[in-house]
Amino acid sequence: MTPRVLITGATGFVGRQILAACVARKVNMRLVVRAGWQDKLGDLPDTCEIVEVEDLFAQSADWWAATLTGIDTLIHSAWYTEPGKYLTSPKNTECLIGTLQMARGAVQAGLRRFVGVGTCIEYQLGPKILTPETALVPSTPYGQAKAAAFHALSGLFGETKTEFLWCRLFQPYGEGEHAQRLYPYLHNRLSAGKTVTLGSGREVRDFIDVKTAGANIFDAARGKDVGAINICTGIPKSVREFATEVAQIYGRPDLLKFGALESSASDWDHIVGQPYQPDVPDS
Repeated sequence: MTPRVLITGATGFVGRQILAACVARKVNMRLVVRAGWQDKLGDLPDTCEIVEVEDLFAQSADWWAATLTGIDTLIHSAWYTEPGKYLTSPKNTECLIGTLQMARGAVQAGLRRFVGVGTCIEYQLGPKILTPETALVPSTPYGQAKAAAFHALSGLFGETKTEFLWCRLFQPYGEGEHAQRLYPYLHNRLSAGKTVTLGSGREVRDFIDVKTAGANIFDAARGKDVGAINICTGIPKSVREFATEVAQIYGRPDLLKFGALESSASDWDHIVGQPYQPDVPDS
């Protein structure tokens, strides 16, 4: 029987692409989702099981142990990520506590492999390329909660037979992105012929198409690596370059107004990672 994969966050920006990779490869799945998931996911394969829950982060270890029965690999992409709020929200603590309950349930269920999705801002950020060996010095509650999850899960699973992989995601963009984020904001304004107000644009990022990110996370989940890896391209690109590329699609770079906005606390100067190269097993 083909091993079954459980996905959390399958209706989210990144989770939908992880789900798409599973569907494309005809993997047996179980999804833990909130009511109303049909509006976001539509039709799914008959082999996909659905577990509806109001708040997955409020569930006990025993609930997770029962839900994970018969599961080979858990890909945990759920987290609170509302734009403009998630970096400093106290809900990060709720997500952390809920994740630890999930992990305890995974141990009870004898899960073979637990794959979590972390973030590049767990790292001590600076001009150097970020690698899994870079020190973790997060400066926001979001990054702190993700780093705490990584440390706690590493310790918990290190005492068990469950394999643990942590995928630190860099700057995803693309299909299904929230309208308040940069990429859809650029498209929405430029397609309407409206001025786009931006900061300096000097910040350097490691942009990765969310479809590629989701596929890379899934491929890594199928592999045998454990510990932390980066989900990124390794290609440095300034926000100015990124925005200009989008503007050129519409032939309107003149609509980009750099320096019109003040920098925010999240405008770190340089975030570029060393990408993980998945070793995809034979199908």
